[in-house]
Amino acid sequence: MIDYNKIIGDRAAQIPPSGIRKFFDIAAEMKDCISLGVGEPDFVTPATFREAAIKSINDGKTQYTSNSGLLELRRAIAKYLKYTVNADYNPDNEILVTVGASEGIDLALRALINPGDEVIVPCPSYVSYAPIVTLCSGVPVIVNTVAENKFKLTADELKAAVTKKTKALILPYPNNPTGGVMEKEYLEAIAPIIEKNNLIVISDEIYSELAYGGERHVSITELPGMKERTILLNGFSKGFAMTGWRIGYLAAPAPLAAAMRKIHQYAIMCAPTAGQYAALAGLEESFKTDFAEVKKMRAEYDKRRVYLVDRLNKIGLTCFEPRGAFYAFPSVAVTGLTGDEFAEKLLYSQKVAVVPGSAFGPSGKNFIRISYAYSVEKIKIALDKIEAFIKDFKK
Repeated sequence: MIDYNKIIGDRAAQIPPSGIRKFFDIAAEMKDCISLGVGEPDFVTPATFREAAIKSINDGKTQYTSNSGLLELRRAIAKYLKYTVNADYNPDNEILVTVGASEGIDLALRALINPGDEVIVPCPSYVSYAPIVTLCSGVPVIVNTVAENKFKLTADELKAAVTKKTKALILPYPNNPTGGVMEKEYLEAIAPIIEKNNLIVISDEIYSELAYGGERHVSITELPGMKERTILLNGFSKGFAMTGWRIGYLAAPAPLAAAMRKIHQYAIMCAPTAGQYAALAGLEESFKTDFAEVKKMRAEYDKRRVYLVDRLNKIGLTCFEPRGAFYAFPSVAVTGLTGDEFAEKLLYSQKVAVVPGSAFGPSGKNFIRISYAYSVEKIKIALDKIEAFIKDFKK
């Protein structure tokens, strides 16, 4: 018999499985379960995008593209970044089309990290950051942000986490799972610390199109001196309803982009060709229509956001107002349960699936994540069940 425990590499063995998957797997097998766990738009990819992909296939454009992605798409992305965050990137050598923003996270860390390098990871945040740092032989340094500060990374928190071994900072805003954002003044407060300590910023801006309250997303690349030390990650999954297409991109100074492109060449070759044509058509159409489809989706998310947060607070689950993405992150402390206990009991008693906050870091222990990428009708039914669960639990 082969003892696979002795064969599997230490780093792969040590990283935990995703805390999200456990509840998804149970919910998938549970009849009539209502899931508010998946971070995926419930909108169909706009018709212009789909039709462009179909046309590209019918036209026989089914070969590999350039490793960096279609030049036309990279030019459109450069135009988009100039329009949205006023950042100038050269499409020839500073933009790389990736297999979703997730590949961008992996490429950035593999290109930067030497064994023992520390990477600061504000939490709660997306589940893959710390494990990938570990897989790259780096050391994730968790900074536990708090609800009292609306889960922003403060200058004091960053300063306390930096050591001589710190190589990079992951900046995950708008934030999954909290919906927190970093306004310009907060970015300005951390920028001198980043510069003083010669850090590279990995700015995951995949939810940049989903900012609410009349405020636009501000990228750290807009601040003086920050663009040359930032790897900006984004993509089409969230704001353009293209999750299954797996089209993301990164923008970075040419030397950093070149290092990431080399890894991409060996690991992936190129992002899916039909998806690239879909994204290109989508951007071209968006510029023509002043991003009408994006605005329509954002307005619908905003309605759901307002309803969900108001209802959560009324039923006793304290929830600060998320200003980005499509998640609410209420505290369940009032019930005396941890987020894990709450999610499990809710799932089995009411057949409603949410994600325990601990999946996103230790500071999420007493929270749950609820996605509002679902219809108001579905959210209302789920909240009725959550309210019933809390009432029964308090009896």
